[in-house]
Amino acid sequence: MKPIRLVITSYQVGFGDCFLLSFEYPGEKRHVLIDFGSTGLPDGVPKNQLDLIADNIAERTRNERLAVVATHRHKDHISGFITKKHRPSSGKTIADLKPELVLQPWTENPKLAVDAKGPLPPGVPIAARYISSLAAMQAAAGAIFSEVKRVRYLSPTIRQELSFMGENNLANLEAVENLMAMSGNREYAKAGDKTALSALLPGVKIDILGPPSIEQSNKITKQRPRDQDEFWHLVANAANSLGPTKGQKVIPLFPDFAVERVGSNLPIDTRWIVGRARRLRADQMLRLVRILDTALNNTSLILLFRCGSKNLLFPGDAQIENWSYALSQSSVREKLKKVDLYKVGHHGSLNVTPKSLWSLFEQKSEQDASDRLKTLMSTMSHKHGDEARRTEVPRGTLVQELNRRSSLFTTQSLRENELFHETTLDF
Repeated sequence: MKPIRLVITSYQVGFGDCFLLSFEYPGEKRHVLIDFGSTGLPDGVPKNQLDLIADNIAERTRNERLAVVATHRHKDHISGFITKKHRPSSGKTIADLKPELVLQPWTENPKLAVDAKGPLPPGVPIAARYISSLAAMQAAAGAIFSEVKRVRYLSPTIRQELSFMGENNLANLEAVENLMAMSGNREYAKAGDKTALSALLPGVKIDILGPPSIEQSNKITKQRPRDQDEFWHLVANAANSLGPTKGQKVIPLFPDFAVERVGSNLPIDTRWIVGRARRLRADQMLRLVRILDTALNNTSLILLFRCGSKNLLFPGDAQIENWSYALSQSSVREKLKKVDLYKVGHHGSLNVTPKSLWSLFEQKSEQDASDRLKTLMSTMSHKHGDEARRTEVPRGTLVQELNRRSSLFTTQSLRENELFHETTLDF
């Protein structure tokens, strides 16, 4: 048995991801829900948008076979799975569909001490140490998020970025626990693993290209701040994003430095120190949440669906440290050359569509033909990053390239009353 058609439903979740893949077989449909989360909705969209999306997913899949894929645990990918005690919720709606399988990256395996509270003893596998460090960093993100809501000295730009990244990097335990409970069949996969998803989708070959385990590649444990060959631009240094000092300038003991809080009771020559300490604190917090953001993105599942002549690539938010393992293998590169549809990574962020990946796609074309590469992007502008620092998401230069050499659909083109967009592929 082979599918004859695929309908990909891209839902309007604002800044987040939610894609329903509906494979049509003779006489039946089988579905894969890839991610369901958001960290912000567009203006004019109902506040209960995630509930409406969950209801639509239920309407499309009820009494039919369904699998759920959560590529990684960022809020913008799994917040839709959150449940509310004794109340209807989007997470309960999905759980009530009783998915046959929940597929997550190996880093989500609860046997790897996700909730470790302290240093692990000698002899504990390095993978468990990595999971423990992610948990500790998420606890730090929680503390930062709490501090941002409490203190007053942060600039609006820094406060916005810290609020977004701090919240997005929280542990999201309610959603994680729901994902663990909604199916008796759970898989925690790494690059190269086989998956029961193949049994659910006869006639479809599924390659898990990432994330690698630490034994396969320890690059996922490291942040790569600069790479001209791979990134669409150089990542700005965190300190450079702090901007000019605000407030009235006076002549302190240290010439040429700005002094803040002129009305303060602090001695004038100490106010400079206080201001600098606060900016240093903001810099430290930014660096922490950015490191964690990168680390979690590099735990993303990378899935390649192959059916007939069609090849569909769904990489979550995988960054170059995750991608480098797959791209180092000639057999994988050969498969990637034939990609017909690419789900754009990380909402159009610049550093998750490495040039070495983009250059492989043979279906790229400036001509609008039927076999032209299709790209899908779920995103929302002015939520993450900054145009002045060339870190905006989606990144303008990447979007221009996607428009120029592929048939791009972005959820930003949906109107306020449109819940989704459908992309159809015939096999």
